[in-house]
Amino acid sequence: MSKFQFHLYLLAKIPISFLAGVRLKTLSDAECATHVKLGWFNQNPFKSMFWAVQGMAAEFSTGIMCADKIRKSGLKISMLVTEQSAEFTKKAKGKIIFTCKQGQEIDAAIKSAIETSEGVEIKLYSEGKNQSGETVSKFQFKWSFKVKN
Repeated sequence: MSKFQFHLYLLAKIPISFLAGVRLKTLSDAECATHVKLGWFNQNPFKSMFWAVQGMAAEFSTGIMCADKIRKSGLKISMLVTEQSAEFTKKAKGKIIFTCKQGQEIDAAIKSAIETSEGVEIKLYSEGKNQSGETVSKFQFKWSFKVKN
């Protein structure tokens, strides 16, 4: 999936995330990074990024990699977030980059779902860092994969 395709997808299917400024930075088999920049539309009353905007960017850093791997498999596999948690350690100001580096674990989970025809769950982590490299938030998403009949 190219950056352009990702941005078109957001605009068509989840326009609030596009309007909030969520963008794809990089996507490979091993990792995915998204970014979002603090602005008037996505700030909270404390002049930092609203937690839900961080959550959207973090979820996409995990979910886009999953969706891309499912697309490449050629099979119809459903994916769904079944659990989420977050930790906020610093005010999110400026440009925040969210990165998930669990591509191999996603491959293994999808392979297991295909081989067993059972639902498989995996915990994926996304860390948000500011331009100084300081962690501002950490997210965990439990994704479920199941091959459709």
